[in-house]
Amino acid sequence: MQILIHSTDAEQWRAAIADALPTASVVTSEASLELRQDADYLVAWQPPGWLFEEQPHLKGILNLGAGVDALLANPSLPPGVPIVKLRDAGMADPMIDYVRYAVLHFQRDFDRYARQQAHLQWQEQPLVPKADWAIGVLGLGAIGARVAQALAADGFPVHGWSLRPKNLDGITCHHGEAGLKALLGQVTSLVTLLPDTPATRGIIDAEALAALPRGASLINPGRGSLIEETALLEALGPADREDEGDARLRGAVLDAFPVEPLPADSPLWQHPRVLITPHMAAPTPRDAALAQVIATLRAWQAGESVPSIDPAAGY
Repeated sequence: MQILIHSTDAEQWRAAIADALPTASVVTSEASLELRQDADYLVAWQPPGWLFEEQPHLKGILNLGAGVDALLANPSLPPGVPIVKLRDAGMADPMIDYVRYAVLHFQRDFDRYARQQAHLQWQEQPLVPKADWAIGVLGLGAIGARVAQALAADGFPVHGWSLRPKNLDGITCHHGEAGLKALLGQVTSLVTLLPDTPATRGIIDAEALAALPRGASLINPGRGSLIEETALLEALGPADREDEGDARLRGAVLDAFPVEPLPADSPLWQHPRVLITPHMAAPTPRDAALAQVIATLRAWQAGESVPSIDPAAGY
């Protein structure tokens, strides 16, 4: 079995996979063409097009992450080759922490207290109970479902949304266009954990934001393509006003953007009610990811079927 690795830390992946699969030939994309050509399987994160052009006999591609949008957008991606992505792989726990913090940032008024501190103001804000703070989670995949259930366990009413019907204990589940409208109208914080697909790009547009109750907050640790930036800025109101005033949105916590790093001229940097983090919500823990990678490679080597993504759906 010939395995080719491409990632920023490819040598570490190569050593770990070679140790777990001693009979396999494992090389990185930095190896000579003679060594790296004719691979059976590619284990990669955002591989360049030339790498696919060198590999006419690939039997499978293992994506080193949960998002496959960049991979599917590669014009050199060979058609018909099964693609397997990491599912959770230890990413759910840090994602839960990130979303939990972002929700509490608004529910416990830390955004307002930070503004008060800047003006030397000592004023307690009235506490809104968790039971009165409904949260919407868009995307109920492996990670989204765990985030939704963790928030519900914390005591928040949680509404989940997916393209197709799903049932999760403790979650009010919605689906389809009508379900999205129903969810948006009754949540105080909206969390976007959808994949980047043709059906989800720009799903948080002016119409969606207008459907949220006034004073709602937006949390996006998912994909940058989900939100129309112009509509978001309009919903946030003037950047020269610190408090929310009569703006539709109270604030936003954003971890993912259409262009990364976020360009220096993006008005999001300067908006006083936007908290920006550099796509760090859920880094992939190597040990958990490695276990999935090895299990998939062993299954392929044994001729077993492995659940792969649907390229048309984008996940």
